[in-house]
Amino acid sequence: MTDERAASAAVEQAFTDHWGRLLALLTGQLRSMEIAEESLADAFERAVRHWAADGVPDRPEAWLLTTARRRGVDQLRREKTLARKLPLLVVDAEPAGATGTADAADLADLGAGTGEEIPDERLRLLFTCCHPALAMPARVALTLRMVGGLTTAEIARAFLVSEPTMAARITRAKKKIAAAGIPYRVPRGADLPERLDGVLAVLYLVFTEGHAASSGETLIRRGLCAEAIRLTRVVSALLPAEPDPVALLALMILQHSRRDARTDEKGRLVVLPDQDRSRWHRAEIEEGVALVERAASFGRVSGYLVQAAIAAEHASATEADGTDWAAIAQLYERLERLTGGSPVVRLNRAVAVAETAGADAGLALLDGLDDRLGDYQPLLVTRAEFLRRTGEHDAARRAYARARELAGNDAEREFLGRKLADLDGRSAEAPPN
Repeated sequence: MTDERAASAAVEQAFTDHWGRLLALLTGQLRSMEIAEESLADAFERAVRHWAADGVPDRPEAWLLTTARRRGVDQLRREKTLARKLPLLVVDAEPAGATGTADAADLADLGAGTGEEIPDERLRLLFTCCHPALAMPARVALTLRMVGGLTTAEIARAFLVSEPTMAARITRAKKKIAAAGIPYRVPRGADLPERLDGVLAVLYLVFTEGHAASSGETLIRRGLCAEAIRLTRVVSALLPAEPDPVALLALMILQHSRRDARTDEKGRLVVLPDQDRSRWHRAEIEEGVALVERAASFGRVSGYLVQAAIAAEHASATEADGTDWAAIAQLYERLERLTGGSPVVRLNRAVAVAETAGADAGLALLDGLDDRLGDYQPLLVTRAEFLRRTGEHDAARRAYARARELAGNDAEREFLGRKLADLDGRSAEAPPN
C-alpha cells in the first residue's frame, strides 16, 4: 500500500514524463482528440486512488495507457462508432491496471519510427494541431495543451490573456478539428513547410515554459526543455533546407546550457551576472554557436536567428564583465524591427541598453510599455531594478512587491523577497525547509 502523498507524487511524475507521448498514441488509436484527452485525464485521476491503495505499478505509463484506452473504447462504443473508427484496435482482456503485451509494444514503438516522414507519434499530433485551418494562436495554444501537457492557466500566462479566454480558445480549436474532419495523419511533402511556423511557435513556447516555469516550486521544468529540444531536432532533420528550425534549435540549446547555474543548491534563483559559469555546459554552447553559424549561412535573417545570436553572445562570455552588451543591444534593436515593435523585445532591449548607457536610459525605453503589457511581471521586475539603481527605493519597493505578488513559481517569489529585504536594509531570510 502506498500513501496518498507518494501516490500523488508518482502521478505527477508520470504526467511530466509521459503525458505527451501517451496522448499522442491514444489520439492515433482512437482517432478522436477530445476522447483521447478525456480518457487520459480520467486515467490520471484514477491513478491517484488506485496507486494509493494498490501501490505504484512497475510501469506507470503502461497502466495509464491500458486504463485510458479502455475508457476511450467504451466511450466510442457508446457512440456506436467503434467499428468505423477503430477497425484495427485489439483490446486486451486484462484487468484494469495490468501491463499488457500490446501496451508494452505500443510504448516501445513510440518514437522508434515507422518509415513515414515523421518518425514520432508526438510529432504527428503536433502537426495535426498545427493544421492551416486553425488560426495561428489556436494552433499554438492547442498544441501546448495536447503535446506539451501545459495547463490552461500556464498557456494563458504565455499568451498574456485570462484563463477563461484561453479555455474558450482551446475548446473552439478542438471543435473545429472535429467539425472540419481534420485527419490525424502525417503531412506529406509540400504540406510540411506550410505548417512550419505554427510548429516552431509551439516548440518555442513549450521551451519557454520549461525554461522559466509559470507555476510550481522550481524555476526550471527540465523535462519540457528536453522535449522541446528533442522535437526541434527532429523537425530540423525533416526540413534540412529550412533555416528557422536550425536557429530555434540553437537558441534552445544555448539557453538550456546554463540550467545548472540558474539556481543554487537550495533551488534559489541566481541571476545571470552572478552565475557560476564553470557550471555552464560548454559542449552544448559550442554546438549552439555552430548552429547559429549554420543558420546564418542560409542568408535569411529571422527572429529566431537574432535571438540565437543574442544567446550566443551571452554564452560566449566566460565572465560577466566580458559580456558585449553593446552588441546585444544592437541585436535587440534589430529584433524589435523584425517583430514590428514587440513590447517584450523592447523590454529586453532596455536591459541591454541600461548596461551600456545607465539605468536612466533603460527607464526611458520602458515608457509606454505599461499600456501595451499591463501588469506584466518581467516589466515590473525590470523597472524595479532600474529604479533601485537610480536611488528611487520607494518606487522600486512598490514594483518589486507587485512583481512578487504576480510571481508564478516559488524560486522567483523567494528571489523577489530577497530583493525587497535588501531594499529594507536587512538580509533576506532563508526559505523554509
